[in-house]
Amino acid sequence: MDGVVLVTGVMAAGKSTIAQALAERLPRAAHVRGDLFRRMIVSGREEYVPGAADGEAEAQLRLRYRLSAATADAYAESGFTAVVQDVVLGPDLAAYVELVRTRPLYVVVLAPPPETVAVRERDRAKTGYGAWTVEELDRALRTRTPRIGLWLDTSELTVGETVEAIVAGGERARVF
Repeated sequence: MDGVVLVTGVMAAGKSTIAQALAERLPRAAHVRGDLFRRMIVSGREEYVPGAADGEAEAQLRLRYRLSAATADAYAESGFTAVVQDVVLGPDLAAYVELVRTRPLYVVVLAPPPETVAVRERDRAKTGYGAWTVEELDRALRTRTPRIGLWLDTSELTVGETVEAIVAGGERARVF
């Protein structure tokens, strides 16, 4: 795989782990962590919460997406495969795909069932869910997110098996 690979899914789906492992598997790759751009806002940050629309929180989410897409393009222009990891759900997924100029562009959606995500969230050191629930995000994933790219139920897969499935399913993941 070369170009840009977007790894998305709900919080605790395994995006960071899988994106890092995929980047390590590739010969020349960078791991672009979308949430880093949110955390760079030191003062005035507005968290994107349920019901946030057309306000400052949404504007900051759009900024985060633009910055990660531009960063991915810059890495790809320098000969790296950019593996972007972020929560990009609903119509935002199609919009994000349009932000990335690099071709080829791959989309990988990690989609374990909500029961698996709830256990992963409970068992990990960091917490992603605050105002959101696992069920709300899973519903947005399954009912509002366009079925583009490679969708994987990773509930029974190891990290290595998931990376292998992504590499093997590269053509199904390719959107451009």
